[in-house]
Amino acid sequence: MCVLAAGCAAAPAPDAADRDVRTAVAAWSRQPSARPAGLPLAQWAYEVTGVRRDGPRATATAELRYRIDGYDTAPAGSAREVRLTLDGGRWTVTGDAAAPGAPPQPWDQGPLDVVRGAHALVLRAGRGGPDPADVAADADRAVPAAAAAWPRPWAGRVVVLVPPTQEAMAALLGRPPAAYTGMAAVTTGSTGGAAAPADRIVVNPAAYAQLSAAGRNVVLTHEAAHVATRPATTDRTPLWLSEGLADWAAYRGTRTAPADAAPALARAVRRGDLPARLPADGDFAFGTDPDALARAYEGAWLACRLIADRWGDGALVRLYERAGREPLDAALGEELGLGGAELARAWRERLRTELAAAP
Repeated sequence: MCVLAAGCAAAPAPDAADRDVRTAVAAWSRQPSARPAGLPLAQWAYEVTGVRRDGPRATATAELRYRIDGYDTAPAGSAREVRLTLDGGRWTVTGDAAAPGAPPQPWDQGPLDVVRGAHALVLRAGRGGPDPADVAADADRAVPAAAAAWPRPWAGRVVVLVPPTQEAMAALLGRPPAAYTGMAAVTTGSTGGAAAPADRIVVNPAAYAQLSAAGRNVVLTHEAAHVATRPATTDRTPLWLSEGLADWAAYRGTRTAPADAAPALARAVRRGDLPARLPADGDFAFGTDPDALARAYEGAWLACRLIADRWGDGALVRLYERAGREPLDAALGEELGLGGAELARAWRERLRTELAAAP
């Protein structure tokens, strides 16, 4: 039993102990050692949302809010667990990781290499995968190509994440690794111009390494076009238009023959399997038949290519903007003077003309 006397103090109330943990996390988060080395940050703060204590150990659940300087227009968020130990009456942070069930951040996957290009910031984790300087050079060619295809105001710069493996890529995105087999890169971001951090282009290191220089340019221009068009993209925007315009931007200015860029669709057309309609949103679902997925992307590109060829690049851009605000048939009528069924017929005829006789 403790009798109130000199040298015998009452144990701190739980609320006071929790406050000490919160104070320790806040103090630690302000130290340079708590931040990823080399990452240019305009904001970095942990908001503790809960504390669990077990004797001299504690775990703080927290929301990390950070903003990459010059790239993010709003803070990105990450659910974290911060581990602490009590030593000499003071709480000390001993570890920090993604909360259970939450995607990791790039710096959770190994040492971070940071390379800044003219139009891109490349973050490579784990010292695996492509050279970040090479990826930055690829992105510096891709971003101007996307900007030329989409002559609307946008940031004109991208953040590219290079995880060490396909499994690490899937972890960043919160999906099974098999969902990204054969995919060289994807883009994350919010649609409709909502307040959100800059989009992230996430590279699949294994697939990206197998590409030629021309292939890498197509992939990154496609992803950069998604970043450029994001403010005009909404839930209304059909996937054939968003994916098709991104591929149109990527192949625009090249001499790539339709059958070379659309081999799966060319094979289908040559065997008499001409699509009955433009690709539906469900046709772009990952984890389905790879050949069917390829035909959806290729058909979307050729639809946008048809629109640009027949009605002009500006009409394609304006159609994209309208399709994010109003029903597709109304947008088609305003910009092209026809409806969805008429566009599908013109597209099918173009497929027959360009792909049926391809070698």
